[in-house]
Amino acid sequence: MAEPALSPDAIIAAEARYGAGLYAKRPLTIVRGEGARLFDAEGRSYIDCVGGQGAANLGHAHPAIVAAIQEQAARLISCPEIFPNDQRAAYLSELAAALPFPARIFLCNSGAEAVEAGLKFARLLSGRSNIIATMRGFHGRTMGALSATWEPKYREPFAPLIPGFQHVPYGDPDALAAAVNAETAAVLLEPVQGEGGVRPAPSGYLAAARRICDAHGALLLIDEIQTGFGRSGTLFAIEQSGVTPDMLIMAKSIAAGMPMGAVAVHERFGPLAPGSHGSTFGGNPLACAAARAALRAYRMEDLPQRAAAKGEWMRAQFAARNLPLVREVRGLGLLIGLELKKRVQPIILSLLERGVLALPAGPNVLRLLPPLVISDEDVATVVATVSDVLSGP
Repeated sequence: MAEPALSPDAIIAAEARYGAGLYAKRPLTIVRGEGARLFDAEGRSYIDCVGGQGAANLGHAHPAIVAAIQEQAARLISCPEIFPNDQRAAYLSELAAALPFPARIFLCNSGAEAVEAGLKFARLLSGRSNIIATMRGFHGRTMGALSATWEPKYREPFAPLIPGFQHVPYGDPDALAAAVNAETAAVLLEPVQGEGGVRPAPSGYLAAARRICDAHGALLLIDEIQTGFGRSGTLFAIEQSGVTPDMLIMAKSIAAGMPMGAVAVHERFGPLAPGSHGSTFGGNPLACAAARAALRAYRMEDLPQRAAAKGEWMRAQFAARNLPLVREVRGLGLLIGLELKKRVQPIILSLLERGVLALPAGPNVLRLLPPLVISDEDVATVVATVSDVLSGP
């Protein structure tokens, strides 16, 4: 017998009473999703431009993901990596074939975990300890990932953080060249700074970073936690630069909403030392089954190409409308940022009231992360609704 559904007020009250209090909750309760739509406890539909904060590239209740999870859950959910497993072996093979460079892959459970692993691997492989990251960069909230994250409001309550981290301006090759030296283990970059205001790397910047790292024997780590798996208009944003990193860090939509992360380490380093890192839940069969189905769906449904076309159309529409509250339109694929002339939070609440869910990217940037499966009709509705809200005053 199904349990009686909680009322919206009861849901909100329970989370407020028993949750840790770490999240600023929005005034609605989400109970169901389908494609690019979410539904609250009262049945109202919303166009989802939060996209699971980047984890829902395939939207909600995608039939292939549902079927893969159901089938695998009935067979085997947990299997640590001390035992080889069929789903894990198949996924490692398929992901390796999809990567833009030959690699060995470590599987974990989240973006922050993947960043932590990448930082550890960089120190292990280089024999050095210093890490260069960028201003406005965001890499996670665990202690190593937080040390690489720039925003003071995230960092300062937890100081002192891990030593050996330095931040330089994003997009400035000269500043990067001045910072990297013989003590640098790695440079950690995002192809598009998501949390930092939806700022794509300037043309040639990633290639310059590759040359600088090579000149000093440092490793280049590319964080594609938000841009990966079709979001940018290619399966991985790094493909658009022609640059080969030493490590590619992935998470969010890797398994279409199931908790999963990964680090691809260039094959030239060979296997890592057994026991130097690990994860109890990493590479579990359930997540691997979902990730296999997701990887097939991205390709079979041409979702990177669809993201490129839809994102270009949306940015062009916003730019052409000369919206009075918009200072700049930025983005890559279906990662779109509108820099505003006022604070973004009231805009987000106005959009919610009109049935569009969106994200901030800093205090004055509106970020749109719709699922790549979003329909043309819903794309047009998002553009019209956002434009209406940003028409002033």
